Amino acid sequence: MPSRLASVLGAFASAAVLSLTGCGEGKATEMVCPTDNTLTYQSFGQTFMGTYCLRCHNTALMGSARHGAPSDVNFNTLEEIRAESKDIDKMAGASATVTNEEMPPDGEKPSVEDRRKLSQWLACGAPE
Repeated sequence: MPSRLASVLGAFASAAVLSLTGCGEGKATEMVCPTDNTLTYQSFGQTFMGTYCLRCHNTALMGSARHGAPSDVNFNTLEEIRAESKDIDKMAGASATVTNEEMPPDGEKPSVEDRRKLSQWLACGAPE
């Protein structure tokens, strides 16, 4: 019985470590910026972020109003978005082979097509 208990505890500890290291998060979409990209912050990014992300990842929000979003992860500016672009892609982006739907966790959610546009825009460096 002690060895079985050790196995169960070991499995639990492994799951906890994976959770803490972020391995449970989505996958990078591996999206490549197309040469004919027309997506910009003005034409796409600002509306997408305002609709789906700023309701939690916003410097104007404090405490429980952030719905669990870390206080240091905000998308009010293009610079903040670019700094977090890889994680945004892993949490909310999509490609032909990957669809990440961890964000937003509740409320209105983007379509798969909008998630693909997000990944494309980010892959292009989130142009202004």
